[in-house]
Amino acid sequence: MKKMASASIAILSVSALFLALGNHSVQSITDPVKVNAQDEASEQDSEGQDSPLSQIDTSMDLKPGTKIAVVSKSKKGQFWDLVQKGMEQAVSDVNDAYNFEKDDKITMTFEGSSDETDVESQVNTLDAVIAENPDVVCVSAGDSESCQAQLESARENGIPVVTFDSDVSSEDLVAAYCGTDNQKLGDIAAKRMAHYLKNHGTVAVFSPQEKTLSCKARVEAFQESIADYPGIEVVQVIYSDQVDDMEAAIRGVLEIYPKLDGIFCTNGDISDLCLSLVQDAGRDSITFIGTDATSAQQDAIRNVTEVGTISQQPYAIGYQTILAALQATTEGITSSEKTTLLDPAWIDADALEDSYYADYIYE
Repeated sequence: MKKMASASIAILSVSALFLALGNHSVQSITDPVKVNAQDEASEQDSEGQDSPLSQIDTSMDLKPGTKIAVVSKSKKGQFWDLVQKGMEQAVSDVNDAYNFEKDDKITMTFEGSSDETDVESQVNTLDAVIAENPDVVCVSAGDSESCQAQLESARENGIPVVTFDSDVSSEDLVAAYCGTDNQKLGDIAAKRMAHYLKNHGTVAVFSPQEKTLSCKARVEAFQESIADYPGIEVVQVIYSDQVDDMEAAIRGVLEIYPKLDGIFCTNGDISDLCLSLVQDAGRDSITFIGTDATSAQQDAIRNVTEVGTISQQPYAIGYQTILAALQATTEGITSSEKTTLLDPAWIDADALEDSYYADYIYE
């Protein structure tokens, strides 16, 4: 991860992250969150200040040897790589703060398929993980309804569950959720689209599976906000689980609408796929807005093929998820879901060169 260089950035300390989840049912974070404690420590030590590791709330009664089991939607892609790195750093930082060594160390496993749409594999993994009786389970749900039985099994076995990135429908079975403010993401996309289209034109929306709550929320927020601009018509909304072949579906839309003005894609994988198809079709005149500042989209923004992307903070999502999971182990099973939402950010050519947005740029 890049370091944030601007001294004016609002930094949420590690201790604040640890405590915020317990103090509010919904915690909204509006600035980029710098949660790499090692980077913070080196910068603060150079200024003669205390390391943030010393600020972690060590009064919490964490059990030595706590086992955290993470079941992700996927392990493939820059977004998930950064989520995992954030989680690993959080585990390391808490072990350091609590002076946990050897067998006393908190440990984490991180599992997931190579395909976010492989819901069956995720359910099977959850079954296997719960059978190993970890102290807490963290899950990003590919299908909001599919793991109901697994969540109930976790509760029956006294295992708290924390969701991240994409929530489940049964909030009463979840202790905490950490993710992006998806309503805001869709709203930003709509307003940016209206700006670039000068409030007039036709738009298509492409998204992963409709049963993934995060993506569904982004689509619905986009549609709600774009309705404020009557000169813009959304001619197609396609989810990957509604078609046999998403690539063929996107190509079909490009053929049916030769004068399509704009496209919005709601995650990194679909954005990268659609961007390549738009480029292959020679449709550079389309106003393209993606989600997640992947390497491919960064290149497209610099080449003016894409006007911009709305990006997330996967590293911070991962870090906060682990903190929430550890807190859940001290509180036991709870039906009161605590929610931490991180604001997305609009990333265009200027933002790519601005250190303020470093944690939104995927490396």
